Amino acid sequence: MNNSVGNTGRVLWAGLRALLVLTVICGVLYPLAVTGIAQAVFPGRANGSEVKEDGRVVGSELIGQTYNLPLKEGEETPTPDLKWFQPRPSNGLGANSVNTQYKLILSGATNRSGDNADLIQWVKDAKAAVVKDNSVPGHTAKPSDVPADAVTSSGSGLDPHISPEYAKIQVHRVAEQNHLTVAQVDKLVADHTDGRILGFVGEPRVNVLQLNIALKELTQG
Repeated sequence: MNNSVGNTGRVLWAGLRALLVLTVICGVLYPLAVTGIAQAVFPGRANGSEVKEDGRVVGSELIGQTYNLPLKEGEETPTPDLKWFQPRPSNGLGANSVNTQYKLILSGATNRSGDNADLIQWVKDAKAAVVKDNSVPGHTAKPSDVPADAVTSSGSGLDPHISPEYAKIQVHRVAEQNHLTVAQVDKLVADHTDGRILGFVGEPRVNVLQLNIALKELTQG
C-alpha cells in the first residue's frame, strides 16, 4: 500500500515538474522570443501595419475604411464623401476619415450566389452610382469602364485596396471636388499604385487609406 502511494506521488511530482517546465518554455520563453524577433526584424508588421498621419495612428494598411458624410436626420445609409477616393463596397468597414479614430464594426462576405436576384440588383445599383458619382462637368464616366471591385465586396469585406482601374475612374471627380488638376490626381494614383508581389504574385493595387492621406497632404500643401 505504501509503495503504491509512493509510486503515485512520484508520478504526480514528475508530471507537475514537466508541466511547470513546459509552461515556462512554451508559455513564457517561446512567446517572448518570437515577439522579440518580430519587433526587431518586422516591427511595423508585428504592430499591425499601422498607418500614421501627423504622428497619430489613423488605421492599418491591412484593413479598409469607408469615407462617408455624417448621417443626416432620417437617413439609414450614409452618403459617400466624394472628395475622397472610395473603397470597395462593403458592410464590414468602420466609418472613418483620414483624421478620426478607426473603429471596426464587422467582417464577412454576402455569401450570395452569382445568380441571386438581390446581389444582381446590388451590383446594378452600385454600378449606376459609380457612373453617376464620377461623372463631372467635362467628363462622363462610362459604364464599360467600371471594374468589378467597384461594385463587389471582397470575401472578408475588409479589403484595404482597390484596383488601379477603380482609382483612375475616380480621378476626375476627386480633382473637381478638391480643386486640383486631373494631372495632379492622376500622378497621385500612379505614385501609390503597388505592382505585383515579386513581379508575378497577385494584381496591381492601390491602398485607399494611404492614397487619401497623400490627397489630404496635397490639398493642404
